[in-house]
Amino acid sequence: MNRNILLVEDDLQMQKLIVDYLKDYNFNCAAFSHPKNAIKEFEQNSLYDLIILDLMLPDMDGFDLFKKLKQIKEVPIIISSARGDIGNKIHGFELGADDYLSKPYEPRELVLRIEHILKKEKSSKSKVGDFVIDRENRTVIMDEYNIDFTKIEFEIFMFLIKNINKISSREQILNATSLDENTKNRTIDMHISNIRYKIGDDSKMPKYIKSVWGIGYKFVG
Repeated sequence: MNRNILLVEDDLQMQKLIVDYLKDYNFNCAAFSHPKNAIKEFEQNSLYDLIILDLMLPDMDGFDLFKKLKQIKEVPIIISSARGDIGNKIHGFELGADDYLSKPYEPRELVLRIEHILKKEKSSKSKVGDFVIDRENRTVIMDEYNIDFTKIEFEIFMFLIKNINKISSREQILNATSLDENTKNRTIDMHISNIRYKIGDDSKMPKYIKSVWGIGYKFVG
């Protein structure tokens, strides 16, 4: 079965190389050189399985485009960029990138990383501790009961789960979700409080989500 890839790359030579190479591995790859066209396409077509995103683009920084695409739909994103310094890589992963390839690289490596990510995504249901998570249907089940998370609560919960046993700052939570970039810390705290309430977690003696004073939160597994 062919899988659909959205490529955002303004280097037309690189763009053609990637499109042609992915075609040999049964990927349907739609390529765009301008961020606005990529956004329009992604809004109108929900069939994409993965996005390959360059950072150095006309009229919009790649990280800003990353956030906009994540707000439209949650799909895996591989950053493909000549900006290979550690600062950009850290920022990319903080935003929720599934992988980061520094140019130049061999196209075969890109294919292997795509296949690895899609293989993990194929099984949308997973069990983490007391929770059964269905990413495709955006549901969380605990003790056979479906937890009624809002869209933002689900995004925050999934980010904390993805970073289990790691401290997540409020800024990282903000960047990894569709919350407005001007959202205050207290709004994030309110969403965390609602999540705790829905999963029966006592904020004074938390079993799942622990507060890290002055930084943020940590999901304990």
